[in-house]
Amino acid sequence: MAEGNNTDLSSLQTEKLLQFQDLTGIDDMSRCRAILEQHNWDIEVAVQDTLNEAEGLPSAFNQAPANRNADNLPVVNTGPSYQRVITVMRQPQGLQPQGLVGWTFYIFLLPFRFVYSTLLDLIRFTFRLFRPDPRRALTDPVGDVMRFIKNFEEAYGSFHPTFYRGTYSQALTDAKKELKFMLVYLHGDDHQDTDDFCRRTLCDPEVVQFVNQRSLFWACSVSTSEGYRVSQALQENTYPFLALIVLRDARMTVVARIEGMVEKRFLMDKLNLVITDNEASLMLARADRQNRDLNQSIRQEQDVAYQESLRADQEKVRRKKEEHERQEKEQEEERNKIIEEELHRENIARLKVELSEQVPDEPTADSVDCIRIMLKLPDGTRLERKFLRNQSLKYLYYYVFCHEKAPDDFQIVTNFPRRTLQCQPTDEVPEPPTFSEAKLGKSEMLFVHDNTA
Repeated sequence: MAEGNNTDLSSLQTEKLLQFQDLTGIDDMSRCRAILEQHNWDIEVAVQDTLNEAEGLPSAFNQAPANRNADNLPVVNTGPSYQRVITVMRQPQGLQPQGLVGWTFYIFLLPFRFVYSTLLDLIRFTFRLFRPDPRRALTDPVGDVMRFIKNFEEAYGSFHPTFYRGTYSQALTDAKKELKFMLVYLHGDDHQDTDDFCRRTLCDPEVVQFVNQRSLFWACSVSTSEGYRVSQALQENTYPFLALIVLRDARMTVVARIEGMVEKRFLMDKLNLVITDNEASLMLARADRQNRDLNQSIRQEQDVAYQESLRADQEKVRRKKEEHERQEKEQEEERNKIIEEELHRENIARLKVELSEQVPDEPTADSVDCIRIMLKLPDGTRLERKFLRNQSLKYLYYYVFCHEKAPDDFQIVTNFPRRTLQCQPTDEVPEPPTFSEAKLGKSEMLFVHDNTA
């Protein structure tokens, strides 16, 4: 029988719920359901996210707080003196006037174009004053990235460099932690070169293999809040825009900027050149990290050895004193244990006699409002008894308690869904619910669980 809060689940959702509980080891069924609902019942994503949280890793699926802004981005050195800036400008076509008539017409229209451009800039500036750019409000950075990846694959297919499925800040953190190059791509949806760059360059098999092997790849559209704040931080001039970031001088640094439409061979050559120039900094960082780890390991080993020696000395001091006390205490405990066990057996035997007299007679076979209970004891013994539905569950408890093969401390549980019946009277609940209130069916198979096993 399903619990009350799971009755609205479909069979597929119930199966996913049980599978998720089995994979994660979370006993609380309500918590399992909440996690699955948070991840839209995507069990693979939910399990991965739960395991990441258990290991202390950042969750790539949790939404960021709504009040975060661009000031929360990690500090990155965007303008070092050794930065390589590569800008490829599109050659204008058909814009130069030809002949005397063309130049005359061009000069005649020049003032009108100037006035038009100035008025258009003023209108845009005024519009921004009264209506701030909605991209400045950061609401769901992970969602922005995931939506960009989905839109990119719909437009250009699933073969592309492996996108980092997380925020820009998380990607920087992982690149720094793993000492890897990080390639950032800002996608300008409306730029004239974006489509050609994505199809001919970014999704080229050689580029895909190169990027996947040499770097961590993060991308987002500048039309989203997450992409916009990264563009403000990196200050790109045109699109397509690529930035290569690496740990250098203990800071994440933009060591190269590639702007404009570039072909695959040109892009790979430039990236390979920059990576080669900056590989030494990563090698130094790896060596420093290894030295720090080695020194820390040595200090930890020394601390452990010192603590072991100190504990050994303290143990020697205490040993003689405790030995005599231990022997006396063991003898006293053994005597008390024998007395307590005897008293406990006598109390249990007396209590079983008293409670057996309180168990009502079993209803007859022709009783209408009765429930048939089958019980399985821990040793495999099976019991069968009928009760009236309006009778309290305490009589079920008394019946099991008084049986000679039943454990003294036990619980009665259902099979599926697994739940414990509150049938033992306590100070807080002196009168347990009835069989009807416990929502037991006309015939139930119950299991007796030994709490001391």
